[in-house]
Order: sequence, then C-alpha cells, then structure tokens
Amino acid sequence: MSQAGPILFVSNAERPAFVAALDEARLFPVVDTDWASAARAVEQVQPAAVLAAMNSGYEPYLALLARKIADQSPYLPFVALDAAGTLPHNALPFSSRGNPDRLSARLRAALRVRTLHATVLRRLPEVKVALPQSDPSRDATVLLIGRGAAYPALSVALGERVGVIGALSIEAAAKHLNTRDIDGVVLAEGFTARVTDAFLTVLAEDTRFRSLPVIVTAHQLVQTYDLPNLELIPGEPAKVAANALPLIRQHALEAQLSRTLRSIDAGGWLDPRSGLLTTEAFARDFSKAVEQTLARGGGLSVARFAFDPSNPRAQLDAARILSRLMRQMDFGTAQKDGSVIVVFAETDFRTAHMIARRLSAVMRHTSNGKHEMRSDPVVSVDSLSSSDTARSLLARLSADASRAAS
Repeated sequence: MSQAGPILFVSNAERPAFVAALDEARLFPVVDTDWASAARAVEQVQPAAVLAAMNSGYEPYLALLARKIADQSPYLPFVALDAAGTLPHNALPFSSRGNPDRLSARLRAALRVRTLHATVLRRLPEVKVALPQSDPSRDATVLLIGRGAAYPALSVALGERVGVIGALSIEAAAKHLNTRDIDGVVLAEGFTARVTDAFLTVLAEDTRFRSLPVIVTAHQLVQTYDLPNLELIPGEPAKVAANALPLIRQHALEAQLSRTLRSIDAGGWLDPRSGLLTTEAFARDFSKAVEQTLARGGGLSVARFAFDPSNPRAQLDAARILSRLMRQMDFGTAQKDGSVIVVFAETDFRTAHMIARRLSAVMRHTSNGKHEMRSDPVVSVDSLSSSDTARSLLARLSADASRAAS
C-alpha cells in the first residue's frame, strides 16, 4: 500500500517508544509537533495520518484539530493515544497498554480506507455517481453481544447513534455476522474470559471480519489477536458508545466507499447507499426480464417488502440485507414509497414465497436501537402470467401489498 505523506505526531512530551518504532521501521516517517501548532501543521505537512498523545495540555486544542482533520480530503485518519475522556467523532481510540505493536496494524487498516477514498474520488468523474453526503455512522449497524446489567443501557447509548442488533449469546451473534453487514461488534459483560477468547480468535481467523472494529468492555485482554481495530473500552455505557463510534464510523465509511466503487464499476446503475439497482436501472432490467421470460417461457416472480414510511432506516437495512443475501441472478431496488422490490429470475411462485419468507425473517431480527422501531415488513409475492406486462405485474404487487396492510 502506498502511503503519500508522513505521519504527524502531536504531543507536548517525548515520543513514546512504540511511536519511535514506527519511524525506525521505515514504515511510516514521523514528523513531530506540539498541540498548540497541530492544526497549522496539518496544513503544512499534509500528513497521511495524525497520531495524538492525549497526555497533557491538549484540551484547548483538541476540538479545533479534530475539525481541521475532518475537513481534509481524502479521509485523514486521526488516532488518539490513551485518551481518558470522551473523544471527538473522528478520533480513533488507541490504548497502548498491553500490546502497543498493534499501532502499525491500526494505521495500516486506516490508511487502506484513505487509499480507497482517494481511488473513489479519482474515478467519480467517469460516471454519474454521487458520493453519499450523509455521515456514514448514521447508516452504520453494530452488533451488541451481552447478558449483563449494562446491556440495556449500552443498547440505548449505541442506539442513539447507530442501528443496533442485539445478541444474548455468541451463537446468535455468529448468525447475524453471516447474514448482515456489520460495522462493529461491542462485546459487553456476561461471558467468561475463555468464551471471549474463543470468539475473538474465530473473528481474527476469518478474513471477512478481520478489519471489523471489536470493542470489548468487560475483560482485560491478555492474548494478542490479529484484529487491527480491536479496542478495550471500559466505563459508562455513554462513554463506551462515544469512543467506539469513531472506529464504527471508519468501517461504515469504508463500506460506503466500497459500494460507491461497485457503482462506478457498474456504470452508475447501482445505488451506493443501498447496494441495489437505481430505480432507472431496475425499470430497464425488469422490462427486459419480463420480455425474455414471456418469449422463452419459464418462471419469473417478484417480492415486495413494505415498511412503515416513518422508519426509513428499516428500508435501508432491508436493502442491504437483500443485496448481500439474494442470489446472483436476482436483482432489486429500493422504492421511493419506502418499499424494496426484488425480482427472482427463473423462479416459480412457491419457491419465491419461501425465499421471501426467509429474507423477511432476517429483517425482523433487526431493531434500530430505539426499541419501538421494529422492522417487520409487509411482504407480497406475485408471479408473471402470460397476459402480464412489467407494469401490470408491479401494479398487482402493490395492490396485493395494500390489501395485506389494511
């Protein structure tokens, strides 16, 4: 991975050994500055990442530095070393206790996101794709695993900031990891050190989860794991949530950038927010699929998942679930009315019904932190008949849905 620019190290004290080691390994040339000059140094040095030691004298300068870093493009990673208080939304927490060698892995993971952002910015002019403007953490989903007294409070504290999927057991958590796009795992109390160790070992061995932020709130970590974004954050639920958020946000940004890149590769026909087709691309592909099926014979079925319009988050979660779980030959889109439509190619009514039921079961297990916000979709399924057009099939599907909802 090419790293354009040095690392800016902000501190009012000497470099600690683990920061000096970065420079010596020639991995990352390190430039020093103090807190008073930090914001100006970001402009002058044009760093690839900023490391800040949160030991003394930083309070008056932290907010300004965080803002200055957040304004940079492409994404500029900001790592806060050994912070005791609550961090700004873009300052990744890093505790040097235990295993400070993790710092180079943490930086590499963050610099990969920067490289991805630079690639997307370079390729955006190729097609009509806009980078989503919303804060990536608003679309993030966190898996909260725990059984202790702090679990409800953590669920509420995280739920104010991101979507939350709760799991009371490691087995339930594993199921969610396989079916959902997760931007972070918070492992709360209620598990023995042995269970925690086994879970972290499994995550580290699976390349799909290696870059996931994993926040452990209740155990001292004695082992080292190949998880660059693993962090121990004890304390009050509000502090855990606030300091976990920057890591979660970085992962959500990475996922957003990956979807945008896929959209660019697909000529702009994919929606970078949902991962499904844009409504125009869907209309085009659906007409073509209906024509071909009527000409050649075979089955074509459509499912519509409708959500409460006052809960737009449920539609987004459903779209992400579908883009991840549907078969290669199927395609779908998120509609303006808050529903998601999926076309099952070469599929009869009974099979489509079964697939739709399975997909809606996954959607139902998602709460969005705010406990009253359930995501139970109203599902309607229909199949193409010989007298249909694309328009008549969709119209019938919507009519079925409004009958089912009333």
